[in-house]
Amino acid sequence: MTDASPAPRPADPLIALRPWAAPEVTSWGRLPMNAVDRRSGALSLDGDWRFQLLPAPDAPVGGAWSSSYVPGAWTLQGTDDLPRYTNVRMPFPDFPPHSPAANPTGVYERAVDVPGEWAGRRIVLQVGAAESVLLVHVDGRPVGISKDSHLAAEFDLTDVVRPGGRSVVRLTVVKWSDASHIEDQDQWWHGGVTRSVLLYATDPLHLADVTVRARRDGELRIDCLVRDARGALPGGWCVSAELDGQLLTQDGEFDRVNAEDDRVSDFLGEARVHGFVPEVRTWNAETPELYGLTVRLHRPDGTVADASRHRVGFRDVEIVGRDLLVNGERVYIRGVNRHDFHPLTGRTVSYEDMRADLVLLKRFGFNAIRTSHYPDDPALYDLADELGFYVVDEADIESHDHAHEIADDPRYLNAFVDRVSRMVLRDKNHPSVIVWSLGNESDYGANHDAAAGWVRRHDPTRPLQYEGAAKLDWAATDDCSDIACPMYAPLEDCVAHALSGRQTRPLIQCEYSHAMGNSNGTLADHWAAIESTPGLQGGFIWEFWDHGILQRVNDGRPVGRGGAGLYDNGVAAPGHRWAYGGDFGETIHDGAFIADGVVFPDRTPKPALYEHREIAAPVRIECFRHEGVVLGNHQHFRGLDWLAGEWELSLADGRTLTAPAELPALRPGETAAVPLPFELPRDGGEAWLTLRVTTAEDQPWAPRGTEVCVPQVRLRGPAVTEDTVVDGSVEVDGEGLLVHPSLTAAPTLSLWRAPTDNDELGGMAPRWRTWGLDSLVRKVVSVRTDGGRVTVDAEYAGAAGVVRHRQVFTRVEGGIRIDEEAELPEEFDDVARVGTVFETAPGPDLLEWFGQGPWESYPDRSAGAPVGHHSLPVEATFTPYLRPQESGGRHGVRRFTLSAPDATGLAVVLDEPRQVSVTRYRAEDLTAARHHDELVPRPGCVVHIDAAHRGLGTASCGPDTFPSYRVAPGVHRWSWTLRVL
Repeated sequence: MTDASPAPRPADPLIALRPWAAPEVTSWGRLPMNAVDRRSGALSLDGDWRFQLLPAPDAPVGGAWSSSYVPGAWTLQGTDDLPRYTNVRMPFPDFPPHSPAANPTGVYERAVDVPGEWAGRRIVLQVGAAESVLLVHVDGRPVGISKDSHLAAEFDLTDVVRPGGRSVVRLTVVKWSDASHIEDQDQWWHGGVTRSVLLYATDPLHLADVTVRARRDGELRIDCLVRDARGALPGGWCVSAELDGQLLTQDGEFDRVNAEDDRVSDFLGEARVHGFVPEVRTWNAETPELYGLTVRLHRPDGTVADASRHRVGFRDVEIVGRDLLVNGERVYIRGVNRHDFHPLTGRTVSYEDMRADLVLLKRFGFNAIRTSHYPDDPALYDLADELGFYVVDEADIESHDHAHEIADDPRYLNAFVDRVSRMVLRDKNHPSVIVWSLGNESDYGANHDAAAGWVRRHDPTRPLQYEGAAKLDWAATDDCSDIACPMYAPLEDCVAHALSGRQTRPLIQCEYSHAMGNSNGTLADHWAAIESTPGLQGGFIWEFWDHGILQRVNDGRPVGRGGAGLYDNGVAAPGHRWAYGGDFGETIHDGAFIADGVVFPDRTPKPALYEHREIAAPVRIECFRHEGVVLGNHQHFRGLDWLAGEWELSLADGRTLTAPAELPALRPGETAAVPLPFELPRDGGEAWLTLRVTTAEDQPWAPRGTEVCVPQVRLRGPAVTEDTVVDGSVEVDGEGLLVHPSLTAAPTLSLWRAPTDNDELGGMAPRWRTWGLDSLVRKVVSVRTDGGRVTVDAEYAGAAGVVRHRQVFTRVEGGIRIDEEAELPEEFDDVARVGTVFETAPGPDLLEWFGQGPWESYPDRSAGAPVGHHSLPVEATFTPYLRPQESGGRHGVRRFTLSAPDATGLAVVLDEPRQVSVTRYRAEDLTAARHHDELVPRPGCVVHIDAAHRGLGTASCGPDTFPSYRVAPGVHRWSWTLRVL
């Protein structure tokens, strides 16, 4: 922060250009993008800057100054310009290339003391990112313009600053522009300088660019561009390179390009270092081997004028037929789409947070990231290189609302080529980047083909993808995409294409399995098909984050940078909540569609992550046979020596046995039979064998002992048991409802669940409401007593039909058995659930069960929940999806108990594995609430036992669940036994 007076605002050629209204202006005064790393030794300008928010870019600067932290978004730092969320729609009505007259414009200023030792050097300002138009002035003098909100812009300040002196840097950031129409990504709209600002110096003779190509056979080629800021290049300069301490020499004479050469001018020189590394350690996502490379530019006297440091990974990427190969191996792409996001700072993400993102993804079996839908901070690529991720690097292009018009609009041609080429120039040396993407949801036109032509000429070592081109015909060979990368394609269509004989290129979905709310149903089914169908190679889940912004309830303002500690385990602290679309007063918004990630805003994993972890397990139990099991290595490059294991045997009678596991030495793709670690007891009923796999030693992304996967196989089915009927009456009230001391609400029929986001946006919930499933009216038809058995027949009337329901209450040893039957009419052809709901008296707060767990699971999302004996506090069974909805279910439950600290409570035994949920909320409580701060827990427990429960699917943006996971009309039967502890 500085108290220097604001620089005067002269007649300004940058303002005169009106770049926010001129699509042909992509930059002015901005230096070419390059891959030379300048972060080392740079002067950081991050911190508090003087700040004013103007109503429009040509409004005068004046009045009081406040402060704003850089990097950061002013929308989260106390201004009246708050975040807005739209998905497809632009937040203003103007058609491209126009932007609204009311256009928030942030003016940032700070004084900079330029080091005196930089005298005689070239001085450069780097602004990491600014949304959406950046204008740079120094001491009132215009320096340059940049667009593209997610790539750095550099400006040469050598002639406008004085080493040893003080200068005032002004950054003017215009929020809306013609560029906004091609930055229409599904995310919050912000404004500000969202990545770090640096000032650095180089020798006038400097590396203008470095291109590194390292192949899996050990071939290394380093191409350098050299410039001299003083004019023509001197003679006698040279380039050297050092790889892990070994000096590489220049390959022949350097190429000093002169004015007679029509390629470039005498201001630009080229040099190449070429060689081979024997016994090279190759890079891949499983074993990301990196070498340290230093490239040095030497003056004619041999001294070093400039240097650039890189981490090199030797690897090849190619497409052969319909397979994407890394180092000659067909790899599965287990990917996720990732936005830059933080609940306090918006689009500004620290190195520590980026590392935490990737560490979490690595622990849950992901090996690939699509940088949706713009290039990420450079540090993320360094981390991907180090930790091991395949990256689809995506250009900052999305024109969703006006896609068709812009794709062929020549006014946007330069912007498309500029954004794609700058991404490639910056990120080309990262081994993690294996595919270039031309952007997202921008139709397909000549502008894409132009950008693709530039990339294919400049970097032929990587394939290109673009969903907008590939969606026209997955089998085409004449568009700009080398990969068929559809969005949310039905699985049956993908399989049919792979089996059709027409497939010409890999099919890797750029988005699938939409993670909005309680979602990601059929994920295991998708991967079963992918792994069994040649031609299918994976995809990218949408997406990593729920983009909830931490908001104060009392005033509706975002909390901002000072909110650390105001959330935990996905839940905001009292007085706060996770805001989504519409919560900041915006009238044009898309609601909770921003909350569609596999983690909560604080990076707490959602239950779907455990599903993915098991699907991506590196070691699996293939089958049980001959008193042993078969283990398989499902990796592409790595053995099992980095893993450790422990066997666990879970018996239905409550026993759990453990034994150490010695994993066999298996190469990728190999299997081996191992004997059972236990002699299976003759008694005990159902038996399940689990292999708990952990890291054997510390990994860069996980300490020793971190759980990696828990493959499981059933060794024995359940024993047949019968309740012993005893004498004694069962008490029912005048409405035929069971009277029981442990219950405050008797067991009744339930066909309704608090709609998930998939239910609402997929159209199921509106149909259920039309049928009246949320307001069924119960009518007792008859109550019959036969000895100690009571039979109650009732009808549940909805708006579109009547459900007949029978309950038979029988006194059995230690409790009451309830046999139930429900007959759904043909009109109710796809309901949420068929089952029983009741409420307990206050007191029980611990749930223990034998079944799948410990995390939430549903019929079409249960592969990641092993069968065993589990225990959780009732409050912990509930999953706090940002918009309250059905949650907390456990699939395949055989029996459960609910107990209080004094050991009182109830126990339930089920006739067969059923879907069960135990929470503090009724379905109507969850349905009525928009946020969790509106929920009031019930004093007792709300218990659902479902004979059938509809799958989750991903219909909020993608395919619904499969027919096999839907609840059909007809007769449903189930029974359960209730006992008092």
